[in-house]
Amino acid sequence: MNYSWQRQLIIETIQKTKEHMTAAQIYQLTRKSCPHLSLGTVYRNLNLLVETGKLRRIGVPGEADRFDWELTEHQHLYCRQCKRVSNLPVSTEKLSELVASCPGIKAESFNFIVTGLCEDCAGK
Repeated sequence: MNYSWQRQLIIETIQKTKEHMTAAQIYQLTRKSCPHLSLGTVYRNLNLLVETGKLRRIGVPGEADRFDWELTEHQHLYCRQCKRVSNLPVSTEKLSELVASCPGIKAESFNFIVTGLCEDCAGK
């Protein structure tokens, strides 16, 4: 993959915020430092960064995909109240064993997302 300043700006924005943002949120933040950047450029570069393993895509049911800078195996919580996605400390080993125990399938990968309330929203 060749160097692209747009791609570099996108990945730096995601890493700096440490949030699981949508493409639209990433677009809004990157436009602050680069007003002529287009939404199409952001989408194309996000897809390329996911394809090349530089970012992870998180599918949130009923919501826009989010993008994750952290590449180590981990799972996520989607808060139905504040709409944030956060890392979930679930044992990947135990989850892998559970998926492997499903009869009749050969799983190649999995994404586990819990929907509920985050610590902040649950405490309100």
